[in-house]
Amino acid sequence: MPFQYIVIEGPIGAGKTALAERLATRLDATSVLEETENPFLADFYSGRPGSALQAQLFYLLNRHRQQLALRQVDLFAQTLVSDYLFDRDKIFAYLNLDDNELFIYQRLFELLAKDVPPPDLVVYLQAPSEILLRRLREREHPPEHDTPEPDDRYVREVNDAYQHFFFHYTATPLLVVETAHTPLHASDEAIDDLIRQIQGMNKGTQYYVPRQ
Repeated sequence: MPFQYIVIEGPIGAGKTALAERLATRLDATSVLEETENPFLADFYSGRPGSALQAQLFYLLNRHRQQLALRQVDLFAQTLVSDYLFDRDKIFAYLNLDDNELFIYQRLFELLAKDVPPPDLVVYLQAPSEILLRRLREREHPPEHDTPEPDDRYVREVNDAYQHFFFHYTATPLLVVETAHTPLHASDEAIDDLIRQIQGMNKGTQYYVPRQ
């Protein structure tokens, strides 16, 4: 594997966590999964004033703490597969915060980002908003799951923001994967095909449509 630190990214419903787990297992790698619990998320989805900044900073600080732990790991001694890119935090900040909140957030982000190790490769899972919404409706949640889900409008806005972000992304090699028809985590064959694509990656951006 030419890349030691691989990040799987995509909007909610794209299947990034499931794929990161399957890929880590297949590569005998260590998985780095985002901690999704956020005590301010329910207030944010209900529109409580000030909750957007609270939720955003909670996620930012949690991700920073988790990324700092990676600096204690010899990245050349093992393969890491993560289900989030630290820089994608800005996608949600620009989407959710007003100008004054964004000023505070941006100063803090720039300070924390200096500590974060960059990935060697980002795999961006792309899908139309309607596909993402269908997947979210089909999800099975455990009985104790009480975190509210985002509404349809917000899912579409997030997906548009992701597309804009990765259209301009140049920080690392980027593999854009169309997942509208084929969820990559569904079979060993799909995982093996993805690994072959990753092994053939060079610099820049490449696009991949999995076989159906």
